Amino acid sequence: MKSLYVRSVELRNWGGRQDARPTVRMRKKRSNPVKKRVTLTFPKRSVQMPVTYRLAKDFNVAANIIRAQVAPNQVGKLVVELSGDIDQLDASIDWMRSQDIHVSFASREITIDESVCVDCGLCTGVCPTEALTLDPQSFRLSFTRSRCIVCEQCIPTCPVQAISTTF
Repeated sequence: MKSLYVRSVELRNWGGRQDARPTVRMRKKRSNPVKKRVTLTFPKRSVQMPVTYRLAKDFNVAANIIRAQVAPNQVGKLVVELSGDIDQLDASIDWMRSQDIHVSFASREITIDESVCVDCGLCTGVCPTEALTLDPQSFRLSFTRSRCIVCEQCIPTCPVQAISTTF
């Protein structure tokens, strides 16, 4: 089992001379936060539940909402990027599943059918990360996959349905 604490040794400086006795302190080890993108599907009775608040308060997990489709008395969908300690993320996902919230991991990607795309640029106006841009010289659509967060805002914007997701 990994230690949750790290030992640090300090030498105190007393007026120009160092103390011969080192001070040993134990401090909590900080882990790098892990990020997971998930799609949450809420049943009608759970739509009013403050899920992002509970994730932050009970599990110390931050939830960055990417896309939301939530309305009273309807099934709700939320695409979120969760970040926190891996054990806390797993515990929070288990808790959501215990609340009958369907959790699916986002493994989808945006695809563009270049034979259908007319390079109109409408999708570039809704892309929050500028993964979709128009080349200023050729006026051709450019897609930078590494910048895409799969928020899917570009899909309904495309007038010729050239943009879709893969599963």
